[in-house]
Amino acid sequence: MCGILGVVATTPVNQLLYDGLMVLQHRGQDAAGIATAEGNTFHMHKGPGLVRDVFRTRNMRALPGNIGIGHVRYPTAGSAYNFAEAQPFYVNSPFGIVLGHNGNLTNTDQLKEEMFRQDLRHINTNSDSEVLLNVLAHELQAAAKGCRLDVDTIFQAVGGVHRRCRGAYAVVALISGYGLLAFRDPHGIRPLVFGSNETPQGTEYLVSSESVALDTLGFQVLRDVEPGEAIFIDLEHQLHQRQCAATPAYAPCIFEYVYLARPDSVIDGVSVYETRLRMGEHLADKVRRAIPVSEIDLVIPIPDSSRPSAMQLAQRLGVPYREGFVKNRYIGRTFIMPGQAARKKSVRQKLNTVGQEFQGKRVLLVDDSIVRGTTSREIVEMARAAGALKVYFASAAPPVRFPNVYGIDMPTRGELIATGRSDEEIAREIGADALVYQDLDALKASIRDLKPTLSLFDTSCFDGTYVTGDVTPEYLDAIEQSRDGKGGKASEDGGASQQMHLNLMSAD
Repeated sequence: MCGILGVVATTPVNQLLYDGLMVLQHRGQDAAGIATAEGNTFHMHKGPGLVRDVFRTRNMRALPGNIGIGHVRYPTAGSAYNFAEAQPFYVNSPFGIVLGHNGNLTNTDQLKEEMFRQDLRHINTNSDSEVLLNVLAHELQAAAKGCRLDVDTIFQAVGGVHRRCRGAYAVVALISGYGLLAFRDPHGIRPLVFGSNETPQGTEYLVSSESVALDTLGFQVLRDVEPGEAIFIDLEHQLHQRQCAATPAYAPCIFEYVYLARPDSVIDGVSVYETRLRMGEHLADKVRRAIPVSEIDLVIPIPDSSRPSAMQLAQRLGVPYREGFVKNRYIGRTFIMPGQAARKKSVRQKLNTVGQEFQGKRVLLVDDSIVRGTTSREIVEMARAAGALKVYFASAAPPVRFPNVYGIDMPTRGELIATGRSDEEIAREIGADALVYQDLDALKASIRDLKPTLSLFDTSCFDGTYVTGDVTPEYLDAIEQSRDGKGGKASEDGGASQQMHLNLMSAD
């Protein structure tokens, strides 16, 4: 999971990109980067940490230009501390390209071999995003046949990317001397939306991972980028759109609605907030069947993502809703954190109980999901320590039993508490008196209730069905072996931020 932005404006875009990345900060706290274009020169600054820490006034002044892209990252592959994998990435042959990517390719090793043996391109990092960039560069070269680019050759190159790349990818890229390109994988697994803003100087365009960035920056949402589609905004601010995949099919990641996206975003035409309310309604029906409602004194959410579901669940059950945990908002998301020890320690730093809400009460705690179980176990212990008589636990999502290989950092089966355990065994593991999971059909219905035409989702982390059709047990084993073998060492540059000014001349 990462956040991406692309802007074509009539005035300098550095502040727009900074503000947009702040809005998308929830999608990644590991690193941030901005690249802008001024004529044939790219200006780029990126570094580890939060947006506010990476960019200082001097960095912003060094990012001139009316067109640019931005990226916030958390690692889905590679060391969490490897600065070399911070985005955007760039290449200068045959056309200067700077690219940001959200998602994860599932055939990276095959593509690396092709890059080396056939395309004669060198990959410098372990990042699949650099591989994707080089595939795009090669396909642009092949489509242009050494000549200048036009809209048809750009879209033809995206078609070549779709034929070669597997997995999830939402992409923004600057092509030196030409404009801004954005495209989405043929299944639309990771989100991408674009909008416009009318100014006296002309129309501006913004592409983002989530609609909330457009809302806060004053852009009008036009629509989502369709699966397999590419849009291109040239330097004259002309918008071009084309379907570039042979057989596109909507299969958005359902975990975006459960946890990843901000509640005020709209993804693929569906309000994230509304889906979470529906999740609470469906979950309430299952709770009623599993636990006598008379045994529940209070419904308490685990901040923040579960609040809409918990409120609607409480209303449907007719049980009082209370805030029992106070969240420290300066602690990152725990299941994203690199290492079990760091996650466990951060739970107590992240949450504290409102003691009177637990004392002598039978409470139903509601969370958006249970991934590794570390947070859930600590929270149940905190509730009991605060005086709860009984602690029931409900998850707005089904059991997470399988790795996600499309850009969410939960890749190993051994780390998932639900793998190989029944609901009763999981309840014992986290110390709850009872545990109720959402049914997968009910989760899908929470979205379909709002948009019936969305018939297919990527639900691989719940049911082990991978929509790209290329994920094998051997592939999953290889990911786990790679993860277990990481040393977690910092990169040689010591985590310093990096400012670049690249004169990338377009081909004639």
